[in-house]
Amino acid sequence: MTDFILPKTVSVFREGYGPARFKADALAGLTVAIVALPLSMAIAIASGVTPDRGLYTAIIGGFLVSLLGGSRHQIGGPAGAFIVLVSATVATHGVDGLLLATAMAGLILIACGLLRLGDYIKFIPYPVTVGFTAGIAVIIFASQIGELLGLAFPDGEPGPLAEKLGAIMAALPGFSPSAAAVAGLTIAVILVLRRLRPSWPGLLIAVIAASVTASILQLPVATIGSKFGGIPSGLPLPSLPVFTPELAIAVLPDAIAFALLGAIESLLSAVVADGMTGRRHRSNTELVAQGVANIGSALFGGICVTGTIARTATNVRAGATSPVSGMLHAVFLLVFMVIAAPLAAYIPLAALAGVLAVVSWNMVEKSAIAALIRSSRGETLILVVTFLLVIFRDLTEGIVVGFSLAALQFIHHMSKSIRVTAEGPEKPLDATDSDTVTYRLDGAFFFGAVAAAGAALDRIGDDHRNLVLDCSGIRFVDTSGVNLLASVIRKAIRQGVEVYVITERRELKTMLHHQEVPDHGVHFVETLAEARAQIAQTERHSTN
Repeated sequence: MTDFILPKTVSVFREGYGPARFKADALAGLTVAIVALPLSMAIAIASGVTPDRGLYTAIIGGFLVSLLGGSRHQIGGPAGAFIVLVSATVATHGVDGLLLATAMAGLILIACGLLRLGDYIKFIPYPVTVGFTAGIAVIIFASQIGELLGLAFPDGEPGPLAEKLGAIMAALPGFSPSAAAVAGLTIAVILVLRRLRPSWPGLLIAVIAASVTASILQLPVATIGSKFGGIPSGLPLPSLPVFTPELAIAVLPDAIAFALLGAIESLLSAVVADGMTGRRHRSNTELVAQGVANIGSALFGGICVTGTIARTATNVRAGATSPVSGMLHAVFLLVFMVIAAPLAAYIPLAALAGVLAVVSWNMVEKSAIAALIRSSRGETLILVVTFLLVIFRDLTEGIVVGFSLAALQFIHHMSKSIRVTAEGPEKPLDATDSDTVTYRLDGAFFFGAVAAAGAALDRIGDDHRNLVLDCSGIRFVDTSGVNLLASVIRKAIRQGVEVYVITERRELKTMLHHQEVPDHGVHFVETLAEARAQIAQTERHSTN
């Protein structure tokens, strides 16, 4: 196995793994499992599938992500970011289509990892990630308003945000005070515990408190039992997703969207873990692991798997030392499922909606948004456009357009960094009747800077005998930049001007050669002093 896809578990056991580290990982895994238990069911329900599929995802997918991944602390499982995509796929193609799309997304992720695309996918501009995450948070919260208020939608709840808000307004006369009270109690317990006892598992305690209260008071609220009949007390046998060529073609766009979002989400989560621990993850290993985990999840009836930022951060703060904590988190979830499955039937859906309401609020990076708005109009525009496209159009479209805007802004800034400085005419050394002009080029000489640089270089006339192009300050050059240099050189040669190109970069010489720059009249040197010496020698020869 090549190093670039070597799992971190192998690295950890090579270092030496003893009882002390196992104890720390077991405590961290238990902490994360307590957080993941209600969250996995809540995300599954919000995604339009049964709560047990969220647990299958966290158990199977979470175990494989940690076992095969490129991060020491990554926790895999169902993520809120997928709610919109998963629910849309289920509505269009059913659960069979969802499982096939999940498995296909896994294959795409494996291919991306083997092709080393992880080195590029993680370079998503910060305003795009902030706007995207905020948009996802709004969509998640909007999807839970019905459960928070106990509303009924006889014709089904619409997917698009604008239509959803209209349906919610129409359903408001059916408002349930009991559901709202249960949701409010859940949110209040989470917030109070977070403030007074931040080390306690607030999500689980809040759900238990809401469930006990609703059961004792016999509140008329929908529960997991009343809507789904409870959850099974174990994993199902693995089976291949239903496959037909027609279905595969139909769900291919969904699979690509799953893969793209999963790659971005998991690599962002790994970067967060790196920042908290000082470690470095292996991007391509992570993508391969995410791919295998998605295939594994689909085989057991689970939904999309990705690295989850909140659970990964919880894992780090709980003292995890290796991927073993993530593997144990999956084992603990399975134990909880086996032991407590009958009790899950009493969990009110409004309580799980309250959990997701808090999660969606926490997803919005308020301080980051404020900082971006204060710092740059351009980045604020990227943030706003990404946010609006995510909530009103499409997740993938929001990412693509946001990334494109960020790229255009970067190109605009870089095009301003190119400098063309003219010096001369000058008389080099012993020259008596020659004149030389020097142009020094600094910065990134690429397609975005060609217009600005070309305007300066086009002023080169034929009233001098030597042209020195000092390219030693060029940090980067592409074919557009080389083409401009070649055209300047050819123009000078046609006018009888000797050209001296200062560069130590062999690739620039090769690229100019490929542009069919004439061999005569062009001299490649490494320093300005060397160029002046050659010009002076030529002048002496011409005078003799």
